[in-house]
Amino acid sequence: MLRWESTEHTSSARSAAQPSHIRTMAPLRHRRLLLAVLLLCGLPRPAHPFTELESDQVARFQEYLRIRTAHPSPDYAGAAAFLLPYAASLGLRTTTLHFTPCKTKPLLLLTWPGSDPSLPSVLLNSHIDSVPAEAERWSHPPFAAHRDPATGRVYARGAQDDKCLPVQYLEAIRGLRAAGFAPARTVHISLVPDEEIGGMDGFEKFAQSEEFRALNIGFMLDEGQASPTDVFRVFYADRLVWRLIVKAAGAPGHGSRMFDGAAVDNLMDCLETVSGFREAQFGMVKAGERGPGEVVSVNPVYMKAGIPSPTGFVMNMQPSEAEVGFDLRLPPTADIEQIKRRVKEEWAPAHKNLTYELTQKGPVTDGAGHPIFTATDESNPWWSVFEQAITSAGGKLSKPEILSSTTDSRFVRQLGIPALGFSLMSNTPILLHDNDEFLEDKVFLRGIKVYEHVIRALSSFQG
Repeated sequence: MLRWESTEHTSSARSAAQPSHIRTMAPLRHRRLLLAVLLLCGLPRPAHPFTELESDQVARFQEYLRIRTAHPSPDYAGAAAFLLPYAASLGLRTTTLHFTPCKTKPLLLLTWPGSDPSLPSVLLNSHIDSVPAEAERWSHPPFAAHRDPATGRVYARGAQDDKCLPVQYLEAIRGLRAAGFAPARTVHISLVPDEEIGGMDGFEKFAQSEEFRALNIGFMLDEGQASPTDVFRVFYADRLVWRLIVKAAGAPGHGSRMFDGAAVDNLMDCLETVSGFREAQFGMVKAGERGPGEVVSVNPVYMKAGIPSPTGFVMNMQPSEAEVGFDLRLPPTADIEQIKRRVKEEWAPAHKNLTYELTQKGPVTDGAGHPIFTATDESNPWWSVFEQAITSAGGKLSKPEILSSTTDSRFVRQLGIPALGFSLMSNTPILLHDNDEFLEDKVFLRGIKVYEHVIRALSSFQG
């Protein structure tokens, strides 16, 4: 406990006898002691001061986050009203494309023309939409973009996934233009709708359009994920998306009877078999033998069984039908035919009165019949340029990964165009689609500087 009063009284009594330089230094010692006590008590340190430009960049990030672009009713018009003038103020050409009759899902295309239009262009992609947020489960309102002054964390839905990207792209271009840099290759930024619900009215239609072909894209960067360590994660493929629905049939009976062939009993056999396969795959991830995107994941997402009653379900009757749905994700190099045989013979065999629907969501190979992934070796010159740009920025890349989920990159890779998933969020917990999603301000700002190196290198590449 500090004895401030006795110290001050003693100082006051002796002040007349003390030299002036001692009297002026005493309060300084007090301030230093007070600061030490506050730090020991765990109170936040003073925030690192940002430049005026950096403060403005964080503020623009917050402004974009406050636009409610979450499903089921994303404010695409509000996002466009923010992004288009922002890009135009940097001297970029802006185009708004529509691929739906209602024209409520704009796709924004921002262009920085290169000096050599004969070279294939570079595309930087980001999706405008985000998933919903359960506000009652957040520490701060999910659309307030609250910045904690003690930690620098900006809390908002979309902070990581992936509304940081367009602001970082644009601010990196601001920095390059201020430095007098002019790209050789044209740089495009695509800001697309509906990625979070499959992209059918967004990038999928864009990739199939004449407008996309006219861009002559040579390489694309899209979203990645946060990295809990100091390295940047990079993704060269997405897993393939499948849906599996298994239906069971059986004789109904009294709830007290034990007999073979009941529908739920048959369905339980399916679930146990699938669970064994899932545990084996997950075990390889836990043991560090494979990454999350390198295994086959099969997760039950819904179950339907029972006979409804006005108060719930009839508890003394076993139903004659039951159903379970699985989310099935496969690495692009997986043996598809082997998975199909496994479903037919092990997971849903007909002799157990099980039927199934296995639905493929999107192609499993590109137009040339190759697995859908981007090479990350010397066979892909874009990879070398990208890797060197990260090194020149003082960053480190992790081992290239297969993303366990899916992004809009798959639509570009299906065309044979190399694409990497990459988000500059090192030393950051992975919180996409989670409560209290945040991105720290200094991490966000560092990303802008790294993107300056990346955009400079990619747009200058003459190969």
